[in-house]
Amino acid sequence: MARPFIKMHGLGNDFVVFDARETPLALTRAQVRAISDRRTGVGCDQLIVIETAADADARMRIWNSDGGEVEACGNAARCVAQIVGPSTGSGQARILTAGGPIAGNADALGATIDMGAPRFGWDEIPLAYAMDTLSMPVAWETLATPAAVNVGNPHAVFFVDDLGAIDLEQLGPVIEHDALFPARVNVNVAEVVDRTHLRLKVWERGVGLTRACGTGACATAVAAMRRGLVEQSVTVSLPGGDLAIQWREDGHILMSGPAATAFTGEIDLEAFA
Repeated sequence: MARPFIKMHGLGNDFVVFDARETPLALTRAQVRAISDRRTGVGCDQLIVIETAADADARMRIWNSDGGEVEACGNAARCVAQIVGPSTGSGQARILTAGGPIAGNADALGATIDMGAPRFGWDEIPLAYAMDTLSMPVAWETLATPAAVNVGNPHAVFFVDDLGAIDLEQLGPVIEHDALFPARVNVNVAEVVDRTHLRLKVWERGVGLTRACGTGACATAVAAMRRGLVEQSVTVSLPGGDLAIQWREDGHILMSGPAATAFTGEIDLEAFA
């Protein structure tokens, strides 16, 4: 039986989205990998399933293109907020994720998402053993002393003088799979342009180099703010475009940026079993 899907993206970080609120959907890891394949499937960085939730407008489940289920995805959250819309007069769509609850205000162009409060404890990242997560005493070749932040999923953030000089495609998988990170890690390399602007590239666990990473932008902005490098509101420029990140006084992160539908279609899931 053909199953409808929506192909969406946020700054080029692209998703195959299944709305399973009326008809539940169960997918295997092999199906996720097959659908995500850009040559023989639909093609995407992440596959998203929207489910019903008793105490929210929807639940968002997220699989990376390698078939592994993950906790959070900021760019996908903006897309899901567009689909779900608010069910109350609050103007916000309340969405549950494995990384915690989030809320979003969406319009036709994009959304602003309340990503909740970041976590900094070594065991909250998680790391394999205790250390200072603001300036970790570790290094991989030219990348050294990262900050670690959990914004629903784990991130290591490196600040460098010249973003273009870093071979993230070579170092990214080495750091992602290092034993220091028992849940693996997203690798962010950033350059401070000025006190309101960061440039960022991300190696996303289970995906690879990505045009944009919403949680990576949040984690990097917060790490830069904790180190006193930038103000509390910044623009984060990724290869796919810009996100606006604000760390509010109540501790919550606001992420604003575009979301768009590329096309819709139907897929025979049995063909990808």
